[in-house]
Amino acid sequence: MYWRIGGAYRERPKEENREDLRSIVQRGPPPGLLAFDGDMAVGWCQVTPRRALPYLDGFTRLGPLDPRPVWSVSCFFVRRGYRKRGVSRALLAAAISFAREAGAPAIEAYPSTKDQSWYTGLASTFARAGFRTVGGLRADRPIMRREFRAGGRRISG
Repeated sequence: MYWRIGGAYRERPKEENREDLRSIVQRGPPPGLLAFDGDMAVGWCQVTPRRALPYLDGFTRLGPLDPRPVWSVSCFFVRRGYRKRGVSRALLAAAISFAREAGAPAIEAYPSTKDQSWYTGLASTFARAGFRTVGGLRADRPIMRREFRAGGRRISG
């Protein structure tokens, strides 16, 4: 919810944030993807059109953002005990497919190059998945993007 409402996320009761997210899920389309181990959810990845994240669009610390209707991978959460086991990598692969199949021209991310505590993921994970740095105001907080061709094929480079 942070990229949807900004700092209010931390100031509101958790249940209010949960209710708002539940409402978004019920309205559709899905705001993200879940990873499961059997019946237990072990990971979450928010992937959605960037326009659905108004606070992100106005977040000037990232620098100017592409005006195209790109999709954003803006948040990961992996349950303790499942971290460093490839859950984020699997969620990212699924997010790329999800955005491509929805017709996104590109998918964007806002990771950290060094701080694993950021819920936005690590730049190295995105780089291995074909994302390239396209901007950002600080070297440790790049904007990374993976372009898609019409018809669902990735543009190389």
